[in-house]
Amino acid sequence: MLGREDPAETEELFNRARKAREAFFSNRIFLYGFVYFSTWCRNDCNFCYFRRSNKIERYRKTPEEIIAIAEALAKSGVNLIDLTMGEDLRFHREDFDAVLRVIKAIKELTGLPVMISPGVVTDDQIERLAELGTEWYALYQETHNRELFSRLRVNQDYDERMHAKLYAREKGMLVEEGILTGVGESLADIADSILEMGRIGARQVRVMSFVPQPGSPMEGFKKADSLLERKIIAVMRLMYPDALIPASLDIDGIKGLEGRIDAGANVITSIIPPRAGLAGVAQSTMDVEEGGRTVEEASAILRKMGLQPASAEEYKEYLSRQRDKERH
Repeated sequence: MLGREDPAETEELFNRARKAREAFFSNRIFLYGFVYFSTWCRNDCNFCYFRRSNKIERYRKTPEEIIAIAEALAKSGVNLIDLTMGEDLRFHREDFDAVLRVIKAIKELTGLPVMISPGVVTDDQIERLAELGTEWYALYQETHNRELFSRLRVNQDYDERMHAKLYAREKGMLVEEGILTGVGESLADIADSILEMGRIGARQVRVMSFVPQPGSPMEGFKKADSLLERKIIAVMRLMYPDALIPASLDIDGIKGLEGRIDAGANVITSIIPPRAGLAGVAQSTMDVEEGGRTVEEASAILRKMGLQPASAEEYKEYLSRQRDKERH
């Protein structure tokens, strides 16, 4: 199905995916606020703009700034706060307590669940995140082809990365797994990744199309076709009908949202408040300062499609059901 090019077959795939989503989620779509609070990173991933050796301007937000941004996102109507950073050694080795204090404050002040995407952290740090009640640990393998992984995530350990998310799940956190397309993978690699996401028990599964980044070794690659991404979203929806599957605003901005939702996604990620000094990841500036990545803009598109943003309580009810499944 992923390799077929018949438009009628593709539309049928999307139609089936939408019906599967509707059976579990009705017309509700979840909204995630995104706070990329440090663009410093120790890694040198070949696909990433924020790789260590790229000579770019970087920032590291203070705890007070992070909390204020999270509060503003909560007031705008998001269902979750996604705290993301590069593998910043300041936080990883010197002051991980600061990350924990921020999470605690955000949970207390907003009442919203938190997803943390800190890269690979130690078992002890994962235990502390879990003890704090952090709901989600996001860590993307990008591919489950080990040889391709080694070309993308240079000098990183495949098993160490996999262990971190499995350990987080063992400690009671929900896990998000993700892959990239357009980076040299085969259709067989994609199929293996979709299956592996199920095997590791990921409750949120994502796919993102590769965007070539200035200053990176893969700068000359062609931007991946979003049609393949949308087909993968649909297949994942049929494979895992009750999973959370994101439609990221970080690839094609707000204009790419409808197509991804139409393919079966049920989460809008990378909602970023304007004028907060924040960047996206794959598209570091697209639609950010113009206010294109807001709850207001995303909600207008959903309503045009006959869909509705979910409430905070509806999202918490979903998480409660998923955690019950994890315990059994």
